Amino acid sequence: MPRGNSSKSRPKFDALERVWRGNRCLEHSSIVVYRRWILRFKVYCHARQLDEKEQLTLAGVAMFARWYARLHDIKEKTAFSSARSALRTWALARQTLGESLPPWMVVQDAQRSRSPLIREFAEHLHLHRGNPASTIRKKITHVAQFLAFLRDQGRRPRQLRLQDIDAFVDTCRKRYARTTVADICSSLRAFMRFLRMSGRISADLAPCILAPIVRCHERPHRALSWDAVQRILRAVDRRSACGRRDYALLLLMSTYGLGAGEVIRLTLEDIDWRSATLHVVRPKTHVEFVLPLLPAVARALVSYLRHGRPRHARTRHVFVTMRAPYKPLACAVSIRHILHTHAHRAGVTAPYLGTHVLRHTHACRQMELGAQPKVIGDILGHRDPDSTSAYLRVATERLRDLALPVPS
Repeated sequence: MPRGNSSKSRPKFDALERVWRGNRCLEHSSIVVYRRWILRFKVYCHARQLDEKEQLTLAGVAMFARWYARLHDIKEKTAFSSARSALRTWALARQTLGESLPPWMVVQDAQRSRSPLIREFAEHLHLHRGNPASTIRKKITHVAQFLAFLRDQGRRPRQLRLQDIDAFVDTCRKRYARTTVADICSSLRAFMRFLRMSGRISADLAPCILAPIVRCHERPHRALSWDAVQRILRAVDRRSACGRRDYALLLLMSTYGLGAGEVIRLTLEDIDWRSATLHVVRPKTHVEFVLPLLPAVARALVSYLRHGRPRHARTRHVFVTMRAPYKPLACAVSIRHILHTHAHRAGVTAPYLGTHVLRHTHACRQMELGAQPKVIGDILGHRDPDSTSAYLRVATERLRDLALPVPS
């Protein structure tokens, strides 16, 4: 790049770095590397007389990475990975400063990306079965897995045999829990009925699909000891922005028994600092309720919001990713990864470290402290008292106090 242009771009770089530092998610070493990639990209656009803004897209960066990899004899995948991170962050910072840029990535319509058979099945579920959108997404995901399995076996839906379904279900049993396999079998039965109704198969295979039996509360909810939860919280490094976020998130879940869905959906408007309350909506039942904002939780949230959360995040959700484009946490898998990371650092090992373990631990802790089941059920959002009674089987310390004397 010509020397004269670098001095003109210096003020722009200073403004961009203020945005980056304001987001608190980039170290100085990363900023230095990002600046190098930006200058390389500018040289590439200048040499080829390309419009810099038009090229600042995922497709444009892929072309730049291909050019750079050939020029320096390195792997294209390596160049693309580094360039994408730097230039994506650069594009977001420029948009924060008010520039208008083309979309980073062309979003493909999910309906168009599906096969015609999947689209027809989804329409059938909506029009004839009355399934909600969330159920349709789950069922077509299961069916897509099944169709991929059939393709690997070299078979088509019209050539479907019961042995193919059994082989697929056996494969699922080795990978998933029984409840998940039962869900998959339910989706397959719906798909078989659809194939039979649409004339693609001649036999009704739906009644032949046997799902594993899942009995309600057949085993106690899995919970950690309260000491293990405290060890996990202490293991979080709260000196970093990411650590402040993780600590506030895990503290919320363990203090109030919130699930991953409630934490992910929490917005800045849900925190009422004046009245010291927290507004929560249960994702399954859509029940709204208000919790007291306890001092320890308030301090953790203040520390995260003031010194951890990216200032230029374009969402009102409380908990966001710590990498550009600073989106809301996507799903329960993100929460599970956070929990696993800090549990590993704390030396807490358990085969059931899922997103609900802190919720179960909270309920058992309250039960052992003597809280009324009705109160616990209200906080957890249970409609059925039997849902709360399941925790009685886990609160062993409390049950010892209630045990009857054994006659001699």
